[in-house]
Amino acid sequence: LTLQPSLSFSQSAEDILEKMIDAQGGRIALEKIQDTVLTGYMEMVQMGLGGSLKTYQKEPNKLRMDATVQGAVVIQSFDGETAWMTNPMTGLTEEMPPVMSEDFGRSALGNGALLDPGKFGITYILTGKELLEGKEYFVLSQNFSDGFKAIFLIDPETYLMYKTKTTSKNEVGKEVDVETVFTDYKNIEGLLVAHTLITYQDGREFMKMTITKVEFNTGLEDTWFNLK
Repeated sequence: LTLQPSLSFSQSAEDILEKMIDAQGGRIALEKIQDTVLTGYMEMVQMGLGGSLKTYQKEPNKLRMDATVQGAVVIQSFDGETAWMTNPMTGLTEEMPPVMSEDFGRSALGNGALLDPGKFGITYILTGKELLEGKEYFVLSQNFSDGFKAIFLIDPETYLMYKTKTTSKNEVGKEVDVETVFTDYKNIEGLLVAHTLITYQDGREFMKMTITKVEFNTGLEDTWFNLK
């Protein structure tokens, strides 16, 4: 792994963003997406657990994830203002702690974070190139107005997302480095969607998600994301 922040570039962050948008299917196609539903399954490697997973995202900033593990359904949701979850121990619904809520709220941002980042107080900076396994990737820094930052590694051949890097809190409240690798892109109604996502915490594989079905514009109601 080699970081080379001093390289000169012929492309700006704006150029990279536009090429990412084009690679996924184009600005017009992405602007038509009102909601996205992903169905699949997950493997929590370190815990030795797995189960089905369904995520619902409604533009611009609503997200719900329903996971079924060992017969129990665990819900995490953000309604645009409040993040909440079902407590796996009690089965009761409760608001997420502030740090979890902030993380989940950022995850809820949809295509607008690329199409119109200024609307969400987001700026992008092209910071360098990173060499991974003999291949150089563009390094794009996504900066939020509250100081939070995420790093995107963009494939220079396809201009699709290969990896994201950020920090978060784990299940016991410890800060961890989080990396997610996106592979197995497939064309769904003219849009390229990654069907395999592998997340690492502090360099160790934490969760693998495999998408089996992608649906767009299903008519999700705002109430679907509200605290029950």
